[in-house]
Amino acid sequence: MTIDLAAPEFHDNDKARDWLEASRWPNGPFCPHCGSFEALRMEGKAHREGLLHCRDCRGQFTVLTGSVMESSHLPLPKWVLAIRLMTASKKGMSAHQMHRMLNVTYKTAWFMCHRIREAMGEANPALLGGEGKVVEVDEAYHGKKEIPTPSRHRRGRPYIKKGKAAEKRPIVALVERGGEARAFSMPVVTGKNIR
Repeated sequence: MTIDLAAPEFHDNDKARDWLEASRWPNGPFCPHCGSFEALRMEGKAHREGLLHCRDCRGQFTVLTGSVMESSHLPLPKWVLAIRLMTASKKGMSAHQMHRMLNVTYKTAWFMCHRIREAMGEANPALLGGEGKVVEVDEAYHGKKEIPTPSRHRRGRPYIKKGKAAEKRPIVALVERGGEARAFSMPVVTGKNIR
């Protein structure tokens, strides 16, 4: 997917807001508080840009309300460009690359990447497995854990694993054949814990 970096939504606040509204509300704005489509756009110097007023619940909202961009002081064009870069990137986008491309600090780029990744995840993922389905389980060790934890007991004394695996964080992955996958870290990996 090619991104036109000269596109107006990456440089102008109003165009970025229009792009977000068209993406989030293809059938027109609706209130995130009550779900009503009866929204009035507030205009004038007394109101902030993009503010809408719900006629049913009388609440105020913008396109950012309830999104990962809410309460952020970053300009909208930077958010829009970050979203486009992360969704168009074939192998993912690191926070360092985002920091260089958006001309923001590394902490800001890290914050944006985590927020966007969180928004891309499923809210309520379905359970794996079921009738006639096979789920495979495997463990791996990655990174570095802060404190080694006992994994087995020998004659009542805790036994710490030795070698490289003892210094790394255990990760368990569940993969449904022809379906989805889940991965998470566990403090101690045993057959009982995995079951």
